[in-house]
Amino acid sequence: MAYYQFKRIQKIPTTVDEIWEFISSPSNLKTITPPYMGFDITSDGLPDKMYEGMIISYKVSPLLGIKTTWVTEITKIKDREFFIDEQRVGPYALWHHQHHIEEIKSGIKMTDIVSYSPPFGPLGALANTLIIKNKLKEIFDYRHQVLTDKYGEYTGVVKNLYGS
Repeated sequence: MAYYQFKRIQKIPTTVDEIWEFISSPSNLKTITPPYMGFDITSDGLPDKMYEGMIISYKVSPLLGIKTTWVTEITKIKDREFFIDEQRVGPYALWHHQHHIEEIKSGIKMTDIVSYSPPFGPLGALANTLIIKNKLKEIFDYRHQVLTDKYGEYTGVVKNLYGS
């Protein structure tokens, strides 16, 4: 079984509280997923905030418009610092996604670490080389743009709130 890791860091000019409010709400998953993936949450009655043990099910079309069921569990949360989701049902043999946030000068640093194994052994390894790793980059590029549109471009410069 082939094993891969994808890591993405984004700096955002916002507060820990504001970004946590956004990323800890299951309803915002669709907002940060490219529209062509046809992402739809199928879980009924999800709360506004995630919690450890929460199961989220959805339909998604990662390739060729073919809908697949994906079920993840929120396995660990440290409020305002990180959470982990793991696939329980879906297209991967293994999917473990860490979402970390930390306060930095003039904003926050958000780090995503996705550890995954495609199905089908050597065929999955080939699919990763040809398709999967590029799709992950594309998905996180889209998310980067959505968050930049929502919160602004990170410059690292502290804004003077008092003028001059």
